[in-house]
Amino acid sequence: MSIFGRKNDTTASETAVTTASPVNPELAALTGDYTIDASHTTLGFVARHAMVTNVKGSFLDFSGSLHLDGTDPSRSTASLDVTMDSIDTGNADRDGHLKSSDFFKTDEFPTMTFRSTSAEALGGDDYRITGDLSILGTTKPLTIDLEFNGAAKDPFGNERVGFEGKAEILRSEWGLTWNAALETGGVLVSDKIKLRFDISAIRNAE
Repeated sequence: MSIFGRKNDTTASETAVTTASPVNPELAALTGDYTIDASHTTLGFVARHAMVTNVKGSFLDFSGSLHLDGTDPSRSTASLDVTMDSIDTGNADRDGHLKSSDFFKTDEFPTMTFRSTSAEALGGDDYRITGDLSILGTTKPLTIDLEFNGAAKDPFGNERVGFEGKAEILRSEWGLTWNAALETGGVLVSDKIKLRFDISAIRNAE
């Protein structure tokens, strides 16, 4: 079931027919504003450490919203605000270093934000959303590949939608350049960071 609409290579006449066709009722039913449920959502990342292993972490404090428009998918949007002090890698010393002036400078830049600018369907339940990611006062585009996991009403009456997402960034592009050379060659922390998302959002009451 499509959320943001599907790409196709139809001719002009085919497009006219498609435009005149009724809106998919399943898709139209999802139209609305949603709030990301932080207690059932994970914003994670993976960094290569010492050239030999991966260190995983996540952010524990964040808020976000979605607007899904099933009748005009181009109007669908996403917004996310992340508290950088909530970074958690399972090691207090490492977390403290990440919050310091070597990395996120959380005293000066307490929030990371994402604001979508466009979305497209890749076929099936696969989508791609592009937006502006702001870290350390630097804003650059970020593209996230998403898989729609479905929509359901939970036992408490909440209408939910779910997505899984992934992206990769070069942290140096946002000014995160701290590193340490290894005696055997290479560096302590990879420039490439893998981002992973498991998102559950609840439809707002009208």
